[in-house]
Amino acid sequence: MPRKQKNNQKKTSAPMLHSLNPNAAGVDIGATEIYIAVPADRDPRPVRRFSTFTEDLHAAAAWLKTCRIETVAMESTGVYWIPFFQILEAQGFQVLLVNARHVKNVPGRKSDVSDCQWLQYLHSVGLLNGSFRPAQAVCTVRSILRHRNDLVQMAASHVQHMQKALNQMNLQLHHVISDLTGLTGLTIIEAILAGERNPQLLAKLRDRRIKANEQTIAKSLIGDYRREHLFTLRQSLESFRHYQNLISACDTEIEQYLETFESKESKLNPPAGSTPVSPEKQKPQGSEPRFDLKSHLHRIFGVDLTTIPGISVLTAQTIFTEIGPDFSKFDCGGAFTSWLGVCPDNRVSGGKVLSAKTRQVNNRATTALHLAAQSLHHSQSYLGDFYRRMRAKLGAPKAITATAHKLARIAGRGPYQVVQPSLAHAEGAG
Repeated sequence: MPRKQKNNQKKTSAPMLHSLNPNAAGVDIGATEIYIAVPADRDPRPVRRFSTFTEDLHAAAAWLKTCRIETVAMESTGVYWIPFFQILEAQGFQVLLVNARHVKNVPGRKSDVSDCQWLQYLHSVGLLNGSFRPAQAVCTVRSILRHRNDLVQMAASHVQHMQKALNQMNLQLHHVISDLTGLTGLTIIEAILAGERNPQLLAKLRDRRIKANEQTIAKSLIGDYRREHLFTLRQSLESFRHYQNLISACDTEIEQYLETFESKESKLNPPAGSTPVSPEKQKPQGSEPRFDLKSHLHRIFGVDLTTIPGISVLTAQTIFTEIGPDFSKFDCGGAFTSWLGVCPDNRVSGGKVLSAKTRQVNNRATTALHLAAQSLHHSQSYLGDFYRRMRAKLGAPKAITATAHKLARIAGRGPYQVVQPSLAHAEGAG
């Protein structure tokens, strides 16, 4: 039999995916330099390195313009992506901020050049989804609020330093009164630092609302007033007040920014039989801002989210700063709860459910909703009943997640005509 001829045809490589974004670029972000990859037919050097100085970032944006780039993908690396992201967005580029976990390179050599090329390829074939980022005005308020939260934590550390100094002098004042930084606590500490040592005279400085009597407070102020501990107490008090002044300045700045947001109250028509909830001016509690934040959020959202059981002013503030007043970017409630990570993340293979656990997300709004759900333990509302029923059936962790899911559904509905009936149902069922 004649010998079969060998097939000398060359083996063809795997076909490339169809390019959905032909004008796409990929950026690998670093602290001191960035690498940008564009399609190979746009420039003789399709991969270039730029420094992170502002002039170099503008030069990089100009080079992308000459390469006819319309959309850019970059990883969310720390805070290094923010300057270049804002420059590109201001110049009209469509910028996708992608999760680094979703764009891991294939096994092999890893370098900045290969990373930016891999980002460019994935973006060109439409395999990347941008992370959610609220409007720039919301991001501005969010930056100041996050800075304010850091200041609150720093101030709290100096309160602990004051308590430590009192413990070392065996002064039990902070064990007798509930708040050392309240009117009574600060007045007594100031008198001690001014040289007063008579416990009876110090006890007379108590406010009439303090539950502990003068005798108990006087006994708590008998101790060893040592010079080194008084020095520590004085510096801790000065540091605490310094941070309180910084927090007050942040509140003033935040209020000015909130006043620039458009009001939605006039655009909403409450259904028949329902009236808008008028926000009551109450004294701020704890670390709440020292201005009428509730009224501002009511005006911006067009609905008072604090009427939802478990949602406090701080929770509504977190929802605003992490998402913004516009929930339309989420297609439906399921997409919203999936982004928050409070719904089951079903993993199915071969018709069998492998896992139904919720995704692990690092989201401040999710944390705030979990805390709001946990606070419903003693609530007599419908949501409180739901939480207790789920807790008895599934345990506390799953009950908190399930209740947070329900809170997210209610809070994400927005306008009066949807939220108010839900709240009425919740109050009636409670």
